[in-house]
Amino acid sequence: MKKTGAELVVYALEELGITHTFGVPGVHNTEMYDELNKSKLIEPILVTHEGGAAFMADAMSRTSGSTGTLVIVPAAGLTQAMSGITEAFLDGIPMLVISGGVRRDTGRHYQLHQIDQEKLLGGMVKKYFRIEEHNQIISSLYEAYRLAHEGEPGPVFVEVPVEIQLFKGVVDALPAFPGLPEPVPVDEDLVARAAELLQNCEHPGLYLGWGAVDACNLAMEVAEKLQAPVATTFQGLSAFPADHPLHVGVGFGPSSIPAAREAFKNCDGLLAVGVRFAELATGSYGMNIPENLVHVDINPDVFHKNYPAKIAIEGDAKRVLEVLAAKLEVTPARTELVDMIAERKAEYRRSWNEQPKMDKVSPGFFFKELEERLTEDSLVVVDDGKHTFLTAELLPIRKPRHLISPTDFNCMGYCVPAAIGAKFGSPDRLVIGIVGDGAFLMTGLELLTAVNYGLALAIFVFHDGELGQISQFQKTPLNRKTCTVLPKIDFSGIAKGVGAQFISIEHDGEIQTRMDEVMALVQSGETILVDVRIDYSRKTSLTKGVVKTNLGRFPLKEKLRFIFRALKRHTIG
Repeated sequence: MKKTGAELVVYALEELGITHTFGVPGVHNTEMYDELNKSKLIEPILVTHEGGAAFMADAMSRTSGSTGTLVIVPAAGLTQAMSGITEAFLDGIPMLVISGGVRRDTGRHYQLHQIDQEKLLGGMVKKYFRIEEHNQIISSLYEAYRLAHEGEPGPVFVEVPVEIQLFKGVVDALPAFPGLPEPVPVDEDLVARAAELLQNCEHPGLYLGWGAVDACNLAMEVAEKLQAPVATTFQGLSAFPADHPLHVGVGFGPSSIPAAREAFKNCDGLLAVGVRFAELATGSYGMNIPENLVHVDINPDVFHKNYPAKIAIEGDAKRVLEVLAAKLEVTPARTELVDMIAERKAEYRRSWNEQPKMDKVSPGFFFKELEERLTEDSLVVVDDGKHTFLTAELLPIRKPRHLISPTDFNCMGYCVPAAIGAKFGSPDRLVIGIVGDGAFLMTGLELLTAVNYGLALAIFVFHDGELGQISQFQKTPLNRKTCTVLPKIDFSGIAKGVGAQFISIEHDGEIQTRMDEVMALVQSGETILVDVRIDYSRKTSLTKGVVKTNLGRFPLKEKLRFIFRALKRHTIG
């Protein structure tokens, strides 16, 4: 039979269960967009910028059953989407990226958008496919999808040249997607050794990352059998319910909250699942990792990179934890541990709610009121910044995949488009975004996309007029704020310009009333931008811990130089 390449692309995407594509049409992908327009199963979404498209696709993969998919023009579309593609690559998020490609049947050189995309994307995708003939399209997209999900997930790129999209070519068949292969079997002998090691530790602990996000119930069973406290990475915050009595929060080193530090202070055996011991997750590598480390991950390349494992188990988290849970015996209840965790967590939350402010919004009161209005099924999206760590410390997340954030690539501008992607993927859930004013300025105009498609969601902008996290890092040792003070901006003007509703929260006395107004507008189907005049004067545990950890590593001479310089600048300017 004969089909155009564009027809074959859309057929394959429908077979793969893709529900939405994100991107901007251009001369190199017009035929694919025309076919998408005919599809009864896929909705093509027009964005304001391909970077936003990539963040939307990332969020769809993280929060829904559909794989986030881009359809972009080559070259300029790709370079603008690269931040979101690379965020997905470093965070282990499946994504399909489909671009047009310049014509190869004209004999012409220096065409519009003619660059070597494969070379450009070298370290940012799991694989690059360039279609050479029609018969390759369906099989290549099926293979790309498999690779995007297999092992440690990530983005895969498929280039479809214009002449293949335009013209008909012979194909042998239109095969159905065969499905994903079964995960690699678990080495049960290795898991048995791990069970014995952990069972013999007096104070074992669990440390969970995004790789364990779909193994929540099994992680709870293992933690309860071991009576072990459970910490997570920030990206893996939703891998363990915050209301579980053994949950302590993000990390367990100097940059963690008091409950975590105390629960893990004598830890002599650690089960780490779906983590890479990365810089952000470990508070600049400040955590004390015990010699008895059992490291479980789907990607064996992560083993022994920053901390040597006594037992390294390659495998899917659900399968490994299922076998491990069956081999563990029940440990007697450690009521003193559970009581301590509850007391320290409650004390820490109370310390953020001691005195209301009438000139700014206190993080503690803000998150207290927000928590009361969210359901367990609400999706929370954050960006990169000071608000990120406040959210981690002050907003309990109780269900897997219900908080998402940029982490290892740590790209600012994630929140607004990601919240939109999450809403497309889960239209019946409440979706809220929390973003710093600096990050909002990067991609905030994607609110136009939300309004255009009638999406009900709320974006809370933590507005302090600075790049808060970095300005705080500058202020403490340097007593300077170089290029971290933002120009003044009226966020109500942006809301009006894109057609969104606008609400401002100026101080603690307004939080309850304004929050009720926000939720009422969301329930009525509106897109809302909320200007929160946040008080960032108190440092998070993470900020204080990271500064202390890094300063502690300086050579003595340099440490003294930095301390004296800070004292001098803070006393005489």
